[in-house]
Amino acid sequence: MNTDKTSTTLSGFILEEEASLSLAELCVICQAPAELIIRLIDFGVISPAEGKNSRQWRFHRGTLIRADKALRLKRDLGVNLAGAALALELLDEISELRQKLKQQTNS
Repeated sequence: MNTDKTSTTLSGFILEEEASLSLAELCVICQAPAELIIRLIDFGVISPAEGKNSRQWRFHRGTLIRADKALRLKRDLGVNLAGAALALELLDEISELRQKLKQQTNS
């Protein structure tokens, strides 16, 4: 009888609901260099919630999710950042349309 057991270790970050992240923290969590995160900002994929320069930037928690999606599109599918920005914009639009449709059918 084979009793080999495999185990998987997961790691992650726990964020408070209203947490905001610095550029450095966003880089660590996304496992991406600051230059890549700044390029996401340049392409309009994400934007800082506050701060006038990169040392003062603060990002909302939702930005982490969006940045992660863009980075996965780039890494897993080879999509360039302009393509990732377009894909996320279209996904947002689809989500909004579904929400409107759901509201109309519930009325």
